[in-house]
Amino acid sequence: MSEPEEPLILRTHDVRGVITLTLNRPQAFNALSEAMLAALHRELDMLASDESARAVVVAAEGKAFCAGHDLKEMRAEPSLEYYERLFARCSEMMLGIQRLPVPVIARVQGIATAAGCQLVAMCDLAVASSTSRFAVSGVNVGLFCSTPGVALSRNVLRKQAFEMLVTGEFISAQEAKARGLINRVAEPEQLDAELERLVAAIISKPRVAVAMGKEFFYRQAELGIADAYGAASQVMAGNMMDEAALEGVQAFIEKRPPRWNQGPNR
Repeated sequence: MSEPEEPLILRTHDVRGVITLTLNRPQAFNALSEAMLAALHRELDMLASDESARAVVVAAEGKAFCAGHDLKEMRAEPSLEYYERLFARCSEMMLGIQRLPVPVIARVQGIATAAGCQLVAMCDLAVASSTSRFAVSGVNVGLFCSTPGVALSRNVLRKQAFEMLVTGEFISAQEAKARGLINRVAEPEQLDAELERLVAAIISKPRVAVAMGKEFFYRQAELGIADAYGAASQVMAGNMMDEAALEGVQAFIEKRPPRWNQGPNR
C-alpha cells in the first residue's frame, strides 16, 4: 500500500490567530498546478469567514517560493477553452487574497517567477530573504506575463514593471524592495524574526479597524481623487463610531494604553 500524498497546502494556526499557508510542492518548485491553485483557493475561501484570523502568511517549502504556472501541465492540454479557464481560476484565487479581511503577508525564501511573482505582488505585504530573486519571465518562453503584470504594475512604477515584463530578467530582493514589490529584506537566518516583527505590529491593532482599512485601501485606489476622498470620509466616520476607535482615542486623551477587546471581529 502506497503512502498517502502530502497535502499541496500545509496550514497552521497559532493561538494569536496567525494562519500560515505553506505551498508544498518543493520538488516542482511549488509551481501552481491546477490542483495547487484549487487547494489554495479553498483555503482562502475558508479563511474569509474565519473570525479568529488576524493575519495570514503565505510561505513555501523547499528552495523556491513559487515558479509560476505548471508549464508541463499547461502544455498537455493546448486548447483556448482550457487556457481561458485556467487563467480565470488563477485570477480569482489571486483576488481572493485581496478580498480577505485580514492582511496577507508573503514569506519569500527563494525565487518567485511569473505567477509566483504575481502571488507576491497580490499579497498585501511581503518579507523576503536576501537571497531571493523575482522575475516575470514568461516572455522567455514566448508567453507574455499579462496576468502577473496586472499585479506587478500595481506595486511598482510602470516603466520598471514593463522592463521586467519585456526582458524576463531577475531582480534581487534588495532591488525588489527598492521598487516597492516587497516591504522588508532579511538575511536567511533572520527571515522568520523579521516576519514576526511585522506580524506582531499588525495583530496588536484592532481587527475591525484593519479589516475596514484594507477593504477601503484597495477600493479607493480605483477611484478618482474626489470620489476617493468622499468615500474615505464616510469610512472614517463609520470607523470612528466603532468601540475600538472610541476606546483608542479616549486612551490617547487619558495617556494610557488602549484596552481593546481583541476577540473575533474586534
